[in-house]
Amino acid sequence: MKKLRELAVDEEFQMYTLIKSADVRMAKNGKTFIAFTFQDTSGTIDGKFWDASAQEVERFVAGRVVVLSGKREVYQGNPQVKITQLRLAKPEEPSDPTLYMERAPMKKEEMETEINQTLFEITNPHWNRIVRFLLTKYQKEFFDYPAAKRNHHAYASGLAYHTTSMLRLGKSIVKEYPELNAALLYAGIILHDLGKVLELSGAMSTEYTLAGNLVGHLVLVNEEITKACIALKIEDHNEDVVVLRHMVLSHHGLLEYGSPVRPRIMEAEILHQIDNLDASMQMLLTSIRQTEPGEYTDRIFGMDNRSFYVPKDI
Repeated sequence: MKKLRELAVDEEFQMYTLIKSADVRMAKNGKTFIAFTFQDTSGTIDGKFWDASAQEVERFVAGRVVVLSGKREVYQGNPQVKITQLRLAKPEEPSDPTLYMERAPMKKEEMETEINQTLFEITNPHWNRIVRFLLTKYQKEFFDYPAAKRNHHAYASGLAYHTTSMLRLGKSIVKEYPELNAALLYAGIILHDLGKVLELSGAMSTEYTLAGNLVGHLVLVNEEITKACIALKIEDHNEDVVVLRHMVLSHHGLLEYGSPVRPRIMEAEILHQIDNLDASMQMLLTSIRQTEPGEYTDRIFGMDNRSFYVPKDI
């Protein structure tokens, strides 16, 4: 049986899938509809359920497995499904939500080993203690959570996989440019998105928390560094702690992208570049793998809503 992202345009189908999100909205005619994001291990796709009754709004919520019947379509360059029928999966059917969750391509144990080995390369004692303290504090969440709700690494263990990929890139760059402070770069990479464990609700039906919406993960992880300093009796106004906080606060690069400050030290700029590279490659590879050679990908929201051509003869 095909999966969601394997369907061809105009192909009719019926399949089990997970409701990743279900936003109840009001149409122009005043009737209620549900904007769904459906998910299986191949990825996600959106679909609208028109004229939803109060009972259907209550029934079809995030985290439920459903039997989805419809047709694969394209709307404004993006894939979607036209829903013809929808019902909840029965207990005797494959109704376990974890069966439909997309996961990182590495095992959690492998990522944990690789990240823990890197800790020995963080030679500054303050950075090392802070990173170890926060990884221990949020170990389960760090290795379970996605790195985003939708765009890049938006799957179970995506946060740890994004971090592992960035560490590998960082180590290659340090070999090419030994002038970089490797310990600072690695500490910044490990901590830069750790605030996602507070910004997001988890791997299942991921949503933004109240703190995620109103504060954001950059400020949240900066606060966690300060709390770690208090617990470890480290003065948070020491220069090495200040530059570590600068790493996480500036890693989005631009003020309009959410950074309260722009990168002002060399390692912070490299962290930003690595983060952007890894996120961009993840989005590109996800779309390209779902596209036949000689065709264009769907529009990628996180890449300025561009579509990319997949060459067929090279």
